[in-house]
Amino acid sequence: MLKLISSFLGLSALFFSFHSCAPVEKQKIREEIVIVPDTIFGFSDDQYWFEGRKIKNNQFMTDFFQEFGVEYQKILELEKLAEETLSLRKIKAGNIMTCVKNGECKNPEYFIYQPDDYHYVVYALGDSVYTQKNEIPHFACQETATGVIETTLWDAMVEQNMSISLIDKMEDALAAFDFTTAQVGDQFKLVYDEVYIDETPMGIGQLYAAWYKTGLDTFMGVYFENEKYEGFYDEKGRPTKRAFLNAPIRASYRISSVYNLRRFHPIDKRVKAHLGTDYAAPYGTPIRAVADGKVVIAGYTKGNGKYVKIRHDKTYQTQYLHMQGYASGVRSGRHVKQGQTIGYVGSTGKATGPHVCFRFWKNGRQVDHRRENFPPLDPMPEKQMPDYLEKFGEMSNFLTKITGNFDGRDLGYLH
Repeated sequence: MLKLISSFLGLSALFFSFHSCAPVEKQKIREEIVIVPDTIFGFSDDQYWFEGRKIKNNQFMTDFFQEFGVEYQKILELEKLAEETLSLRKIKAGNIMTCVKNGECKNPEYFIYQPDDYHYVVYALGDSVYTQKNEIPHFACQETATGVIETTLWDAMVEQNMSISLIDKMEDALAAFDFTTAQVGDQFKLVYDEVYIDETPMGIGQLYAAWYKTGLDTFMGVYFENEKYEGFYDEKGRPTKRAFLNAPIRASYRISSVYNLRRFHPIDKRVKAHLGTDYAAPYGTPIRAVADGKVVIAGYTKGNGKYVKIRHDKTYQTQYLHMQGYASGVRSGRHVKQGQTIGYVGSTGKATGPHVCFRFWKNGRQVDHRRENFPPLDPMPEKQMPDYLEKFGEMSNFLTKITGNFDGRDLGYLH
């Protein structure tokens, strides 16, 4: 599930990875369905017959099940039971639903749906109707990775077979750092889980800590979770999450045009103020809402192409231009969350290539968002700090001991 990008940060890095493997505790699997060799979702392939079909766009699950001859009354019963496991309304178009029969010409007994890599849901529609969510047994190996930026981080990651999703997670953990300012000589360290099913790597699990040093500045985020708090925090217990994301697309972006009151317009062929920041990215790259808000416009104009405008509060609004298309459910009047995909990079309207033109309003006036100084979010209350600082100290000490092979370079110490 790697996403393809044309460039990454405009720099590159040496990247090293080390690991120690220890199985994580697995949730208990219901005894009725257990994954064993020569089975598919717990059903013996010698005894059962399987047929997988893709869910069509705008297809009701009632219609889907009826195509297999399931009685309507059973489907209604299943709809109620499914609310406790995975609602039929949450089954996504384009995904596969597998029908399980005790013979090709028999009536369906079960339907299997896999919402993610690590779980599957059984919808029983045979003699009895029930639903059951199961975990696919998996384990995690704790990994550490270190790097020094030299040419391009993207090239170095490809050479080391590192997952792009790891950098996405690092960006979330270090949201206060603008990766467009990364430069040669920057250093980073990561502690994370690599998840496996059997011996097959399935992707990146939890990121526990991220450390980044640029010049004299050091950024660090540690994952912390209790009954009231969950996320990444800095050395003072402040969320590393910002009030506004640095950019509307992930760190694979490249700024192709900055906020400029005297820019020469490439299409109109005249000097014309550019009141936004352009981020070049491949067609179809997800565009994110930079903060919580309400969609005030999801429309089209000749210049903007397909675009979305969001009001965040009485002070701030943002706009996202030249979209290829909107994300499902995004339209005027809808509320969106920070980081939610609202559309996809395109070149509609007046655009010479695929990019998103990001515009930022403050008190009704367009400003350069990269020059805005947003204060950090409030830290945890004092009574929560002892537990967090203990966790932060453990990770800080652990990261300090990680050096990697940097050809004699001194990575320095955390501070």
